[in-house]
Amino acid sequence: MTQRILIIYGTRPEAIKIAPVVLAMREHPDLTPIVAVTGQHREMLDQVNTAFGITPDHDLDIITPGQTLSGITVKSLLGLEPIIAAEKPAAVLVQGDTTTCFAAALAAFYQQVPVVHLEAGLRTDDRYNPFPEEMNRRLTTQLADVHLAPTARAREALLRDGVHPAAITVTGNTVIDALLRIVETDAPITDPALARLLRDPERPMMLVTSHRRESWGEPLRHTAQAVARIARRFPDLDILLPAHRNPLVRAALLPPLAGLPNVVVTEPLDYSDFSRAMRRSTLVLTDSGGVQEEAPSLGRPVLVLRETTERPEGVEAGSARLVGTDEETIVTEVTRLLTDQEAYQQMAQVASPYGDGRAAERSIAAIAHFFGLGEPPDQFRPDRSHPGA
Repeated sequence: MTQRILIIYGTRPEAIKIAPVVLAMREHPDLTPIVAVTGQHREMLDQVNTAFGITPDHDLDIITPGQTLSGITVKSLLGLEPIIAAEKPAAVLVQGDTTTCFAAALAAFYQQVPVVHLEAGLRTDDRYNPFPEEMNRRLTTQLADVHLAPTARAREALLRDGVHPAAITVTGNTVIDALLRIVETDAPITDPALARLLRDPERPMMLVTSHRRESWGEPLRHTAQAVARIARRFPDLDILLPAHRNPLVRAALLPPLAGLPNVVVTEPLDYSDFSRAMRRSTLVLTDSGGVQEEAPSLGRPVLVLRETTERPEGVEAGSARLVGTDEETIVTEVTRLLTDQEAYQQMAQVASPYGDGRAAERSIAAIAHFFGLGEPPDQFRPDRSHPGA
C-alpha cells in the first residue's frame, strides 16, 4: 500500500532543502508526496517552488504585514489541523528550524501522526542564538519519530538529546542536492544587475547577505559600516547585496552603503540567480545558515556574520570562519582573504563536509525503511571532492 507523506514548509530555505525530497519521492513506487505550504514567506517561497516544478496541494497563505512569531504559530496550527485530518497522511515531513517546522510537527503530534524531521540535530546550545530557530529545532526533535541528520555531528547531538540510534539516519544535507541540480541548468539570469556583474568573470566579487533577527539594529549597522569600508578600500571589488525585504533590515543595512559605486543592491534573488551569484563570487559574507553549507560546496570561502553557528563542520574543516558583527573583525578578515592568496586558498580548497548530492536519496530510503518498505540506507560520510566546484 502506498504511504502518503504530507510535506509541510513555509519559507524559502525550507523549500530549497525540501524540493529534492519531493522530487525523489515522486519517483518512489511506495511513497506519495502531498505538499502543503504555510506561506510564512510568500514571493521567495513561490520562486523556489516554480524553479523545481512543485505546485502545492494546500496553501495556507498566512503571511501578513508585521506578523509575529505567535501569529505564525497559531495560524499554522489552526490551518494545518483540518488538512492533516482530511489527508490522513502516514507521516508528516518537516524541515529545519522555522516556526512553520515546529508548528507543523506539533500539529501532527496532536493528531498522533508520525513526524519526519529533515535536517535534524543542528545545535548552538544557546536557546536565544539563533532566535527562535534554536528552540524550534529542539522542540521538533522531541516531537519527531524519524530524524534525518545532515552530518555525524548532528547525529551526536540527537543522541545526547536521548534519540534512539535506530531513529537517526545521517543523510548529508539536501541543500547540496538542490544546489547541484540548479547550477547544472542553464536557466537565464532574471536580475539585470546580476547579469551586468557576470559579464566580467575576472573581476573579484563579494556576495553579502545579512538579515537574522538577532542582528537587527546595531549589529546590522556595524556590518554595513564594515562593508562600506571594504568597498572604499577595494574599489575594484564588486559587492553584491541582495537586500532582505524586511524594512527593519533595510533601515539598518542600506544607509551606510548609499552612493558607493561598487556596491550593487538588488531585491532578493531567485534561487537560480542566487546560486549563480555564489558560484561567481570570490568570497561570501553571510549570516545565513544555508549559505554556510552551499558556498563551500562551490569552493567559496565563507565569513559568518554570527557569534555562534549550528554548522560548526565548516568552521572545523576550514571552509568557514566566524567573524560576528564587529566592524574591525569583518574588515580585517575580508582584507586578509583578498590580499593573502595562501590564506584564501586554504579556505577555498577545503572539501565540503555537508553533502554529496545523495541526501534526498538517503532520506527517501530512511522514510521507506520506517514503514518496512526497504533496507536502511547507507550513512553519509564526507569525501575529498568538491561537487559543483
